[in-house]
Amino acid sequence: MSEYWAVTRPPGSWASSAARRRNMQAIRSRDTKPERLIRQLVHANGLRYRVAARPLPDLRRTADLVFRPAKVAVFIDGCYWHGCPEHYVSPRTNSGYWSDKVARNMARDRDTNRQLQEAGWLVMRFWEHQDSDACALTIIDTVRYRRRTLPG
Repeated sequence: MSEYWAVTRPPGSWASSAARRRNMQAIRSRDTKPERLIRQLVHANGLRYRVAARPLPDLRRTADLVFRPAKVAVFIDGCYWHGCPEHYVSPRTNSGYWSDKVARNMARDRDTNRQLQEAGWLVMRFWEHQDSDACALTIIDTVRYRRRTLPG
């Protein structure tokens, strides 16, 4: 397998080795442990939501939890992939590529926030390392408040 990979890997490929490529492909983009725990806590408090859904149909981005009537989009961001100021550490191998990728992710996050806010949505972002109970409580309180106060 590694000989095949070495021969077929295109120049400038994002993976520095076949093992690294497999490792990176195994990383979940949804249903992570922090996300599942927060969803469980929110659901246990009677709130219903969409999972990994597009808040805006024309925007090709998905939020981890979407509360459509309340217009709340929740994102639970991974510390590495979204550049957590507390936990992000630039990788030792292929650092130029990965640092650029994280910078692009952060720029996309800012653009997503802007587009959703312009459409009247409230964007809530949490880091994966934050306390799940506190995140869930913040989400619950915010969604309930917006359901009471938004027209319609």
